[in-house]
Amino acid sequence: MKQVYKYILLFCIGLWLPWLPDCSTAWAKDFVVVIDPGHGGHDPGAVGRISKEKNINLNVALKLGRLIKNNNDDVKVIFTRSTDVFIPLDRRAEIANDAKADLFISIHTNSVAGSRTVKGASTWTLGLAKSEANLAVAKRENSVILYESDYKTRYAGFNPNSAESYIIFEFMQDKYMSQSVHLASLVQKEFRNTCNRIDRGVHQAGFLVLKASAMPSILVELGFISTPEEEAYLNTEEGTSSLAQGIYRAFLRYKREHEIRINGSSRTVIPKDIEDDTTKAITAAADSSKKDSSSRASQNQEVKQEQEVKQERKAEKAVVPLVETNAATKDEIIFKIQILTSSSSLKSTDKRFKGLKDVEYYQEGGLYKYTYGASADYNKVLRTKRSISTDFKDAFIIAFKEGKKMDVNAAISEFKKNRK
Repeated sequence: MKQVYKYILLFCIGLWLPWLPDCSTAWAKDFVVVIDPGHGGHDPGAVGRISKEKNINLNVALKLGRLIKNNNDDVKVIFTRSTDVFIPLDRRAEIANDAKADLFISIHTNSVAGSRTVKGASTWTLGLAKSEANLAVAKRENSVILYESDYKTRYAGFNPNSAESYIIFEFMQDKYMSQSVHLASLVQKEFRNTCNRIDRGVHQAGFLVLKASAMPSILVELGFISTPEEEAYLNTEEGTSSLAQGIYRAFLRYKREHEIRINGSSRTVIPKDIEDDTTKAITAAADSSKKDSSSRASQNQEVKQEQEVKQERKAEKAVVPLVETNAATKDEIIFKIQILTSSSSLKSTDKRFKGLKDVEYYQEGGLYKYTYGASADYNKVLRTKRSISTDFKDAFIIAFKEGKKMDVNAAISEFKKNRK
């Protein structure tokens, strides 16, 4: 009888198993990435001596899409265009929004009139352009709307060539800013370390295609088609494959971090060849120590490493965090010049500070924001900003009161009022 019950129980379990909840339902939603090759069709984008921007953008975009598709079963890749066709600017963002995309990557190629020597790759996020150079990039990319006959109606009178039209970006609050800047930083890190490109940094400007995208979004400038050497590189298999690989590696890191933040774990596997700079340094040090046959050489290596660690710690301490205002200056407004932003803490010896001393930082939105030239005298800070404008073209003035950031226009008004 017991044997009969046993078979009945097994039969019931067999019927019940298919109806058990799938443990993978937490991962049921694909990660959606929209890749946007800039320009296309009758819009060539920037034109070089031997090529057009639209073709370079498409080439890199398709390679990036294939890398993602072939190595990530849980990712859905959508292209705003996969052939040489013209897509209106607002339609590109609409494609991403309709797909409820998790990420929007717009791919472009830079150009500078009158220069054949400027080089490097940069990544951009939505924001107010802090320099004429940044505004020029936004104007060039936004001028694509002039190819649309109804652009004045479609874009509510926005004139891509008028500086006044870009004032709207000053008052915009992008809730995806921190994620966008973080992804942009990851892309630049790969361009610098993996692709061996000149790192022109992460910047902000008023790009219409990013303004309309309701998700973390970046715009990548692969290089300068106006520079013959870079144009040649951007038209080689090696060049386009390397740049696509760099963006792909940054994408993997971002996706993994995103999944851990949302689900507490990640299915994204980072290939072994994608190593942190730290891991590479450790590996190089290990290989070096293996080659040292004598114990004395090994000891010398250890002493050297200890000294380097001490120097690094000393350098880290030299990066002074934002100092809380003391009682004597409790009601005083302090003006500072924000010179750059990073997703990680930088040493005071970092070459990006270009030799500046007494650099401070504050944290906002998960980012480290570095400042210089703190003073209660706005005019003094303004003069300092002008003196470093050659090295820090995107620098701008911010203000703090009682250790908290405040509206800089209100701070300037209060400063002028107190000076009377």
